[in-house]
Amino acid sequence: MPPTRPPVDPPGDDTLDLRVDDLLALLASGGPSPSPGAGRSGGDLLDSVADWAPTTTRFGAFHLEPVRLDRDLALLTRWMNDPAVAAFWELAGPETVTAEHLRAQLDGDGRSIPCLGVLDDVPMSYFEIYRADLDPLARHYPARPHDTGIHLLVGGVSDRGRGLGTTLLHAVAELVLDHRPRCTRVVAEPDIRNTPSVSAFLGAGFRYAAEVDLPDKRAALMIRDRVLRHAL
Repeated sequence: MPPTRPPVDPPGDDTLDLRVDDLLALLASGGPSPSPGAGRSGGDLLDSVADWAPTTTRFGAFHLEPVRLDRDLALLTRWMNDPAVAAFWELAGPETVTAEHLRAQLDGDGRSIPCLGVLDDVPMSYFEIYRADLDPLARHYPARPHDTGIHLLVGGVSDRGRGLGTTLLHAVAELVLDHRPRCTRVVAEPDIRNTPSVSAFLGAGFRYAAEVDLPDKRAALMIRDRVLRHAL
């Protein structure tokens, strides 16, 4: 007997009280870029991720460091070729494969910022912080203006399976809410088959909202609400 899934949020419930400029932002995913190359410095779309302060976790001091291709490509390529990572990221192959994925963000308009997750000065994870309301994901759920998305991979095998992913997801969600005052929700869409990832998001205070069919996967839509941040 399949497990009973939590009810999906009522359609339209999350899209009330949109201002005109917010509505335009939701439609902007097919429109002109705010400024050429904004992604190189973090841009305004994500409130300057490069300037976000470090935070303390039970595993040590953590901060996000925007990716630099000349410094980080070899490391990220190695992580992408780990079979456990490649099964869901689908970026296995030579450095050119990873470089193409990163350049699409680094040379873009700032809607998505690729970052290293650095723990006690050691790069050990990869994050993408992105504007979910300006992403194709917004076509698949009732997006709110400034919804901010998270993608995560933990690089080292020794860092997996001990609660570190949950801790980092909680820390980054808190960083988003601290530094993006207009963001009311942090969202994620892990592959529904990736049980450890879904569990990590749940442990980090995200709620399961729905299953959504995306072009490349069936995903669990996970949401962390600002209004509940101090209750979790």
